[in-house]
Amino acid sequence: MSEGLIKLAILAVGGQGGGVLTSWIEDLARGNGYAAQATSVAGVAQRTGATIYYIEMCPKGPVAPVFALMPAAGDVDVMITAEMMEAGRAIMRGFVTPDRTTLITSTHRALAVSEKMTPGDGIANSAEVMAAAEVAARRVIAADFDRVAVGVGSVISASLFGALAASGALPFPVAAYEAAIKAGGKGAEASLRAFHAGHAAALGPVVAEAKVVAAPKGVSGPARLMTEWQGLLARVQRLPDSVAELARPGLQKVVDFQDLAYGDEYLGRVEAMLALDTPAKGFALTREAAKYIANAMAYDDVIRVADLKTRGSRQARIAKEMGQTDDKVMHVTEFFHPRAEEIIGMMPARLGARLDADPVWRARLGRWFAKGRRLRSDGLMAYGMLYVLGGLKGRRRGSFRHGQEVAHLERWLATARGYLATDYDLAVEVIRCRRLVKGYSDTHARGLSKFDRVLDGAAHVAGRPDAADWTRRLREAALKDEEGRALDGALQTIASFA
Repeated sequence: MSEGLIKLAILAVGGQGGGVLTSWIEDLARGNGYAAQATSVAGVAQRTGATIYYIEMCPKGPVAPVFALMPAAGDVDVMITAEMMEAGRAIMRGFVTPDRTTLITSTHRALAVSEKMTPGDGIANSAEVMAAAEVAARRVIAADFDRVAVGVGSVISASLFGALAASGALPFPVAAYEAAIKAGGKGAEASLRAFHAGHAAALGPVVAEAKVVAAPKGVSGPARLMTEWQGLLARVQRLPDSVAELARPGLQKVVDFQDLAYGDEYLGRVEAMLALDTPAKGFALTREAAKYIANAMAYDDVIRVADLKTRGSRQARIAKEMGQTDDKVMHVTEFFHPRAEEIIGMMPARLGARLDADPVWRARLGRWFAKGRRLRSDGLMAYGMLYVLGGLKGRRRGSFRHGQEVAHLERWLATARGYLATDYDLAVEVIRCRRLVKGYSDTHARGLSKFDRVLDGAAHVAGRPDAADWTRRLREAALKDEEGRALDGALQTIASFA
């Protein structure tokens, strides 16, 4: 610092209250005899909403100070970041230095668009950012300040303000921070709760958070159906332990998707794979099959999407996340953009096949339905329409889409079984390739295309001792980017020697 000048920067994204936090800090300084200036520059570095807020302050004197408008590398005393990757960006831009910067950061993640778009696991490594912070900053204060704030019914800006007070980086007492919040008026009570919770979290030791494992969902129903369900569970119990571990949630998934008879089909496929497996390999083939057969059978179609959107558990979750109370009205708007394929897929198999083969009808259905629609599912008409669609699961087995999915599923399993006699590891990798097929509409179509291309590549390397390894590489390449550029390169490499 120079002559009492303090430089503080905040990196926050839309909805995190960066502007409110900046106002509190500015009011805090001015209310305690300091001259202060705050500026902000909106950016699109992450989630189209990352903003840099910058505050300079110093004790008032006979001459009015001249403050800078933006932070400079190596010249920031306090850096506050409202999300873990923003801390990484601050470090990369040189705002955090070991000789002067106190870094206050929330450890939670608000995933960037680029992370969400990656077909595989595109989430950046928070541990690497924390390791860099320990080296780059003079002092690090880190905790999940978002969870701290939400836990007391407020937002992260208030808990970060509490962490700033706990850091002692500014020469003001805690009471002055509280006064700045109270001066804001509306919502002050909740903000004060979050302020004190953030203050306590910043003073406490940083403890690694244990992963919370969700307990199995309870199952209930009529006595006859429960008897059938217990019979399916008994079949799961007879599977090898390593297989049963994944077959149990797989069974619950497919039964929730359709019905108990569908669960019987699922276990039949798993048991058929087990009959071909070998204990010497630890039943790796059947274990992977138990997972991915369930995913393949519980595909996303219009019926499934409508069913999920009208479940009471979803409405309760949204209400909780939005903080709905008796004195607040909440509206829920759903966005739909069905393609002709989704409409044809719901139709009876024969009719759907005829329409699918007719380009005129496909184009016509596309014009009628492929328009973005916003439906207020908190209203009777929209909710009723979705509820009726979700209730069509009883007709799903006779639909054109179901026939397509079953045919694709059987071809995939037959391909894996075809490699089993000569290359067990390749058969396992083929089963794992089903990971590429996921999602709904265009996302599903892209994944299906990549899946087919990877299996074509596997066929070209079959017979080689490294066939399984190459199939794994192809799958990982397909998961790297949405466009499939990495997969194109991997397939070209195979073409050069296969």
